[in-house]
Amino acid sequence: MTLMLTGWMLYSLWIVLGLMALDFLLGLYRSLRVGDFSPSLILDYLQGMLYYVLPLLLLANISTLDSTGWLVVIGYYVGALGIALKYLLAMKSKL
Repeated sequence: MTLMLTGWMLYSLWIVLGLMALDFLLGLYRSLRVGDFSPSLILDYLQGMLYYVLPLLLLANISTLDSTGWLVVIGYYVGALGIALKYLLAMKSKL
């Protein structure tokens, strides 16, 4: 089975990964400015990759098995929107 990312699915994955990277960089800047760097910052980023990005990739992978062609794709987009909102709100609270 191959990974089937259509155009908009790929763009939404880029948005999620970009927001995750921005949140990581903002947290890194904030921890270095305060002088309280801890490895939990990196572990939180890796946990986000495991908990949020991997399920999106799994949904993209099983979208070929969906007989309707749109149920799993809608779940993918709702998940990507939820993750994007989560990281936007996290960045807002860090500012």
